[in-house]
Amino acid sequence: MPKDPLLVAPAATVERSQERVGRLLVVLAALGAVAPLATDMYVPGFPGLVRSLGTTGSSVQLSMTAFLIGLALGQILLGPVSDAVGRRRVLLWGSALFTVFSLVCALAPNIDVLNVARLLEGVAGAAGMVVGRAVLTDRFHGTPEAPRHFATLSVIVSIAPIAAPVLGGAILGFASWRVVFAALTGFGVLLVLGVLAWAPESLPASRRHSGGVSSTFRAIGGLFGRRALMGYVLTSSFSGAALFTYIAGSAFVFQDVYGVSPTQYSLIFAVNALGMLVGGIVFGRIASRVGINALLVAGLGIAFVATAVLLLVLVTTGGGLVVTWVCLFLVIIGFGLVLPASTTIVQALGHDAPGATSGLLGGTQFVLGAAASPLAGLFGTDSATPTAAVMLVALVLSVLALAFARPWQGHGETVRLSGSSTTPGA
Repeated sequence: MPKDPLLVAPAATVERSQERVGRLLVVLAALGAVAPLATDMYVPGFPGLVRSLGTTGSSVQLSMTAFLIGLALGQILLGPVSDAVGRRRVLLWGSALFTVFSLVCALAPNIDVLNVARLLEGVAGAAGMVVGRAVLTDRFHGTPEAPRHFATLSVIVSIAPIAAPVLGGAILGFASWRVVFAALTGFGVLLVLGVLAWAPESLPASRRHSGGVSSTFRAIGGLFGRRALMGYVLTSSFSGAALFTYIAGSAFVFQDVYGVSPTQYSLIFAVNALGMLVGGIVFGRIASRVGINALLVAGLGIAFVATAVLLLVLVTTGGGLVVTWVCLFLVIIGFGLVLPASTTIVQALGHDAPGATSGLLGGTQFVLGAAASPLAGLFGTDSATPTAAVMLVALVLSVLALAFARPWQGHGETVRLSGSSTTPGA
């Protein structure tokens, strides 16, 4: 007996909808992963790059700085633009220009051209990061799915920094640094195709900011007056500064201080990165039951206590490889809760201008992260104490920012009431 099509249709519709969401998340994850891939893939090729272009190590390192500056500027600029012109257009142009500037990097005849191209590559690459968060806000604001999707995005994107040096090293095993940028060019082409196929416009014309791009930039100024939103932005950004400090200082701590080999350090870094995955997975699974603010407080508490214990041990006993590794692993698990939780709440509070909000969040994270990363090195690299101390200061500021935001008031939590949804504190 044939099945009633009325009974079959809803299940089929749900399945198709889930497939579309899954494809969208894949594209958004790839768009978010392009920045860490472009940041780290070519690092193993620095010595060859110096010889190839006849330049200095500091000039090559400037190409990294230029890319990070481009990422910060791009997020601040492109987030508000997407509120005015739509998400898909910005994603397409960003992906296309990332492809073009990656190709320019691959063909760069000298270090000056490379550095300029890296700056512009960073601006273009920022489109995927900043607009991706806005797309999720457009599609899932006020639904229980929002925290889970932000966590999924965070987990997938966090794999990129682990994979990037491995991929770069594999390419450099048989080819030059130029092939690394050629691979990024190919990845950019795939991003363009992915956006065209699986990322429909999420911001209809009726919801775009009237008054053009200039009005959306004024919207960023309006965000500064929202106490809760700015509190969560600074919570996320100061936590990000602590994370950047860890990334910048961990190689010196484990290799120079504790004497592990580069291969062993790669293993330690990868294991710690798995802590980020664990935190993100836990957040995605229990956020709707426990509460986003509760998980944010818990994650920040774990990171803060683990860092404080590490610094205390280092100051009193000198520490050691095992205790340092365990403490930092716990810190990274904490960050795995803090980052998706704070992002979910910030985007919920700024849901009336998701692009501007995402730009403010991403830009602030990168500016504070770039400022914090070199601080530990200024105090010496012959001990793990400076890195732990800078991380603790950043986390103290993060705790103060969270207190300023008043998480006990439940800002940004999704509440379902009689089939509708509201966001307290928005």
